[in-house]
Amino acid sequence: MIRVLLADDRTSFRTGLAAILAIEPDLEIVGLATQGQEAISLATALQPQVILMDVRMPDCDGVQATREIHDRYPWMRILMLTTFDDDEYIFQSLQVGALGYLLKRTPTSEIAAAIRAVSQGYSQLGPTIALKVFSRLQPPLVDATRPALSKRELEVLRLIGMGKNNQEIAGELYLSEGTVKNHLTQILSKMSLRDRTQAALWAQKHLS
Repeated sequence: MIRVLLADDRTSFRTGLAAILAIEPDLEIVGLATQGQEAISLATALQPQVILMDVRMPDCDGVQATREIHDRYPWMRILMLTTFDDDEYIFQSLQVGALGYLLKRTPTSEIAAAIRAVSQGYSQLGPTIALKVFSRLQPPLVDATRPALSKRELEVLRLIGMGKNNQEIAGELYLSEGTVKNHLTQILSKMSLRDRTQAALWAQKHLS
């Protein structure tokens, strides 16, 4: 059973989506938050596996809430679900720890599937969102299939693409977190990538 927290300031959308998702046999809606600060509090109290997070909310928006939750509980998977496809919101959300970004017009069945995928550590991007994200990747990187990385760096990159954090990667590869950070620095430098999000997207495209 996947424990899900839903954060959205629109009552009709929040309760309606919760009712539909609750029908899914493997999803349990453990809490509903009306704004970002409440989402942070409920994440602490309820320990959900996946959080559906709106971007624009009063008091504390979804980006700020995502940053705080990800910093405190990096194992929680956060999927942004919003009406806004502004580039700024998309990249801010991904950079602070969101593992996916979907628009609210996404069919409910696809939202449920995205929750399952995110719970396993796989990124989920809506079709129009994916185009925006991949357009930010430098063209040579999209075409490159054999970057000049060591075997260990490729292993780290593959796990980054699966949504693993540094602690999880260190445990799986029997490395220290400091060594993982050093490998990540080398990967970003060698591939001329800006950040971890770009590395994860590249890995999902070429190493999955």
